[in-house]
Amino acid sequence: MSEKLPAESEIRPTVTIPSMLRQAGLRPTRQRLALGRLLFGSGDRHVTAEQLHAEVSSLGEHVSLATVYNTLHQFKKAGLVRELAIEGSKAYFDTNTSNHNHFLLESNGELMDIPGDAIRVDGLPQPPDGMKITHVDVVVRLAREEGR
Repeated sequence: MSEKLPAESEIRPTVTIPSMLRQAGLRPTRQRLALGRLLFGSGDRHVTAEQLHAEVSSLGEHVSLATVYNTLHQFKKAGLVRELAIEGSKAYFDTNTSNHNHFLLESNGELMDIPGDAIRVDGLPQPPDGMKITHVDVVVRLAREEGR
């Protein structure tokens, strides 16, 4: 038996996916609705496009990987998700858009949130003329201690 997408009432009681998309200036297409329900249906998440594509495919939804990438980038541009570039070409999309940092479990690539006030960054350099610092991403890498 295949799993189903979360019901609208299970997502965010006061905001439906269609209204969230419209408020962000995005048309609620079938693909955006399906991906939005997966992304925003069960709390904050960190996903790659490939992970999200596998999830939506396992539910019987026909959405190409290119559409998943395009939709994630549209969600990013609309401020619904944050993109985190980890290890060069690997990008994660974070549904928690607040200012916070991350732990990265090196063994499996899993990201976990660090509360926004848990790390303080001092001594940032002056940006070049005409530029401003918008945010600083800190990724703390974790490995299991030997014998555990």
